[in-house]
Amino acid sequence: MSPLIACVGAVIHDEQGRLLVIRRGHAPAAGRWSLPGGRVEVGESDEQAVVREVAEETGLTVVVESFVGSVRVRADSGSIFVVNDYVARVTAGVVRAGDDARDARWVSATQLHDLATTDGLIAALTAWNVLPD
Repeated sequence: MSPLIACVGAVIHDEQGRLLVIRRGHAPAAGRWSLPGGRVEVGESDEQAVVREVAEETGLTVVVESFVGSVRVRADSGSIFVVNDYVARVTAGVVRAGDDARDARWVSATQLHDLATTDGLIAALTAWNVLPD
């Protein structure tokens, strides 16, 4: 049985309805665009992990508002990342790429479809009805 690794992701929209995405700097899916997020550390809640990961990867301070959905991603190692995604709202900061993000930006629906995104990202966002405007 493959080990399960708890992870989180953040669905964050700005005042114009654009979605915050990051370009991944490391495996899995290095170079592809996805939601900010990462592994949940020992003793950390999902909400705490979302706040930490968003700050590390984008420089933004957020509050978690609601759970939106979950996906499973198989790593090359055979491990399975169980990613719980949450809607979050920005309370402070300016977007900048940090930690393992090569880039971070707000995108419209058209811009999102033009990016090389991680497998299943657009399908999940569509299913959860949280695509950008």
